[in-house]
Amino acid sequence: MKIVDLRSDTVTKPTPKMLEAMTRAEVGDDGLGEDPTVNRLEEMAAERMDKEDGLFCASGTMANLIAVMTHTRPGDGVICDENAHIHKLTMGGTTAIAGVTLYTLMTNHIGKLSLKEIEDTINLNARYPRSKLLVVENTNNLAGGTILTPEETGALFSLARRYGLKFHLDGARIFNAAIALGVEPKRLTRDCDTVMFCLSKGLSCPIGSILTGPSDFIKEARRFRKMLGGVMRQVGVVAACGIVALQEMVDRLTEDHQKARRLAEGLENIRKGMVRLETVHTNIVCFEFSSPTMNCMQLVDKLGKKGVLALHIEGTKCRMVTHKEVSFEDIDYALGVAEGVLKGVR
Repeated sequence: MKIVDLRSDTVTKPTPKMLEAMTRAEVGDDGLGEDPTVNRLEEMAAERMDKEDGLFCASGTMANLIAVMTHTRPGDGVICDENAHIHKLTMGGTTAIAGVTLYTLMTNHIGKLSLKEIEDTINLNARYPRSKLLVVENTNNLAGGTILTPEETGALFSLARRYGLKFHLDGARIFNAAIALGVEPKRLTRDCDTVMFCLSKGLSCPIGSILTGPSDFIKEARRFRKMLGGVMRQVGVVAACGIVALQEMVDRLTEDHQKARRLAEGLENIRKGMVRLETVHTNIVCFEFSSPTMNCMQLVDKLGKKGVLALHIEGTKCRMVTHKEVSFEDIDYALGVAEGVLKGVR
């Protein structure tokens, strides 16, 4: 049976050049700062994000957690989107490990936070958790891969700075945002104190995310990485893939966005109102489904039994993500399967 895996871009596999780079990587003990391949990757990442330094981490979850721990102290308040990765998708680690209070705000239908609501939520009163950090996503995963522009990011930074808050960007898919807007990534990150981005999603690396920021921040962040058990030794064999990714895998993201648009428009043609096309900015397609005879989870199950793998998020909401492992022909096949499954469903 043909399989079209649209659950996430984390299912991407390393390219032949990445595999070759792994065999040739010069390595050392990264825990001692002596892995030259890791050091080069961190320098490249910092330059791309317009920051002073970088830190190679096992995952985006770890990198974001380290950022929160470095920016805050237990008991501090962190403001984020109610559907933010640090809130919904980290097994509670942001609160359980960092010890912070999350103040979660609703976004509009395309994943944008209201400046006024953020300002109203900021709390500097000694009687309540002190607001110390604002965290936003670009792209916004559960909003459907929507984008923040440089101007919107700058406005968020200005608001945070006015009240003495730090501003962290969860840029897991920041290169998708940059490619969609036709700008350099640093245009989207220069107004952020710190930035995390993933190598293991659309960039197709097997492992890894990078946390970037000021040198003194990254020096402190290394201590928290050690605390979390995140020090890896001769990890240049993996970092080598990241170097290839930054050199060769960014521009091709345009293709993933085109595939997502074809998928979204096809689903909407099959069932009107299923997809908000205005949210499909990059490579993520979130859609809503409910029926008296089939719920959203059952739809995902039926698609999966026919080889089209999607992700049920919650309630009536599902997600599909395009990436290099799926072709335009695969998208058409998935749409054909979806049409068959939905045929006759009220």
